[in-house]
Amino acid sequence: MTHHQPTQSDIDMMLKLTATPTAAGREGRVVSFINDWLNSRDDIEMTADPSGNLTVSFKEPSDDAPPVYFTAHLDHPAFVVERIIAPATLELAFRGGVMDDYFNDARIEVITADDRSLPGTIIEKTEPTSESPYKHYICELDEPADDITTNDIARWLLPKAEIIDGQLHTVACDDLAAAACAMIAFDNIRKERKAGKHKADVRLLFTRAEEVGFIGALAAVRHNTIPQNAKVIALENSRAFPEAPIGGGPIVRVGDRLTIFSPRLTDDIARIAESIAGGPATPTASQKQSDLPTWKWQRKLMAGGACEATVFCHAGLDATCVCLPLGNYHNMANLDEAQAGTLKDPKPGREHISLADAQGMIDLLTACGSQLASPPASKTSQRLDDLWESRKDILSES
Repeated sequence: MTHHQPTQSDIDMMLKLTATPTAAGREGRVVSFINDWLNSRDDIEMTADPSGNLTVSFKEPSDDAPPVYFTAHLDHPAFVVERIIAPATLELAFRGGVMDDYFNDARIEVITADDRSLPGTIIEKTEPTSESPYKHYICELDEPADDITTNDIARWLLPKAEIIDGQLHTVACDDLAAAACAMIAFDNIRKERKAGKHKADVRLLFTRAEEVGFIGALAAVRHNTIPQNAKVIALENSRAFPEAPIGGGPIVRVGDRLTIFSPRLTDDIARIAESIAGGPATPTASQKQSDLPTWKWQRKLMAGGACEATVFCHAGLDATCVCLPLGNYHNMANLDEAQAGTLKDPKPGREHISLADAQGMIDLLTACGSQLASPPASKTSQRLDDLWESRKDILSES
């Protein structure tokens, strides 16, 4: 299978969605984007649980097999306006995980209710209040404004989203690029169902407030938003490392910095990826790198962060993760140097992913949609059985 690029319409969708302003608890603009997408598709519907997590599902009945969920969160690390001190002076709370070093004299933009951008600069850090657990900062706007409210959000002031050398550079790959991949794969599955290829029960779950401790996912568990027999694939953008590089393909993530995920489901998805590729993610000791297939994929423990699969697994659900390797994680440019203390003045930057990796995620999710409903016997289990049958006689030697 050729490792190809997304279509132009898919790229346009990723560019638009990943540039959409969002913050934990303030995901309304992304919800509007999903509603617009839904309105032109009369075969699917969307419901909200009591906490505002959104589930997209088919109206037409599906197979009796356990439903397969693709989940993605709708927020990204960003500021909310907590207090208006003066027409040009605001107190902001930051909802998300970013090193303190990146806030020093950082340029930001406040997004008003009518989507105007008001640029400003972070001038100092303040003490958090008892009502808010988040880091607080004072921002001085370039120009006074009289129409800012505490419903408004702010984000880093960064260049416009663009494609550079096959990579998408934008404000919020995490997790809106994965949400876009889920929607594109879902459209592929819709076409397969309409063509009569299968009736797999695939659903999308969009969660809120992930960046402040998986709060939307925790709510979904408490509301029983996901049925207990479901197979859940949490989608993420995870910090890239030399051993899990951008351009190496989508990652079947076996665990995060907190836990490991459902082994059998992870194995099934890895088997599907291997089937698409026609080969393993990494060469065995008897192979060369050149022996690997052109459709790339990775199987890794991504310990640079934690994801919602941990929440779902600990709730007793069958869950794992597929992620995209991400550059400038949480908009922290040159993060390795910043953590090492060798970067004098860290500045926020656009996140970036490979479009080929994104297409790989779309390919993998599309295949999982139909094949996870009734997967064949575990390939790993079969390998172990074959090893036993072929070599068990060795134990009779004295």
